[in-house]
Amino acid sequence: MSNVSKGFVDEQVDVTLDIFAEIEILKKQKNAVILAHYYQNPDIQDVADYIGDSLGLAQQAQQTNADIILFAGVHFMAETAKILNPTKKVLIPDMNAGCSLADSCPPDKFAAFKQQHPNHLVISYINCTAEIKALSDIICTSSNAVKIVESLPKEQPIIFAPDKNLGAYVNKITGRNMLLWDGACMVHEIFSLEKITKLKIQNPQAQLVAHPECEAAILDKADFIGSTTAILNYTKTNPCKEFIVATETGILHQMIKNSPEKTFIPAPPNNSCACNDCPHMKLNTLEKIYLTLKYEQPELLLSADLIEKAKKPILRMLSLS
Repeated sequence: MSNVSKGFVDEQVDVTLDIFAEIEILKKQKNAVILAHYYQNPDIQDVADYIGDSLGLAQQAQQTNADIILFAGVHFMAETAKILNPTKKVLIPDMNAGCSLADSCPPDKFAAFKQQHPNHLVISYINCTAEIKALSDIICTSSNAVKIVESLPKEQPIIFAPDKNLGAYVNKITGRNMLLWDGACMVHEIFSLEKITKLKIQNPQAQLVAHPECEAAILDKADFIGSTTAILNYTKTNPCKEFIVATETGILHQMIKNSPEKTFIPAPPNNSCACNDCPHMKLNTLEKIYLTLKYEQPELLLSADLIEKAKKPILRMLSLS
């Protein structure tokens, strides 16, 4: 018998099993869809029905006709899928697949912070918990944050949470002075400016592409700044043949598939590693996805009240996107 432990179905999978084929069979039997973030391992990306960034995944979750949504990503992404599809079963391969950025914004502390600024409208980056979404007026992603902020009157005071780096970038682009919550993503915060500068010297033809969750010093050096999807599209259409990529390394799989003739160099972090992986994203494995579909566990559940409160700012984002 299988058992649920440590946030996933704990069972040995027969090494002779063709997991790819078994997952396809289970998807058809159960009318299930697998949504995967670009930061997942290559095998997971290859078995997914849809691969995307936070905005694309939210839109896909809203549109799906599947009975079961298996979300190969992190906890807040599965929450978003459940908020948009309260009657569907939402599965996540590992409940421990959290997010350092979401964790940097505790709901009780943020609620108190919000109370101190009652005239401010709250825009929260989608990389936050359902509780933070419920405290927000509008949700945004890295791909639409500038557009959403610019859709509001310039005199409107804004709190931007939880990512201070993305908020600072949006402030710079829009000329706003949003009040920023002091949160950050561990993956994007530890890129080494010194190591990237050396890489640029060693690879003078390479362009630096960066996610706006990176610190300002990295963004100042970047040739292109954008969401995961925007970075992917840029490297596909730009004639440059070499890119230094300052975001989670999972994206390189799609970059290489789209542009096999180009060279992609992961930007190094400020530690002994050569590349920068999100430990939460990488908790998901192909074996866990197979077992999760097989047993339909772990299932992500949210209260009806929380779903109702968190849904409004997400729908407002989707209407603006």
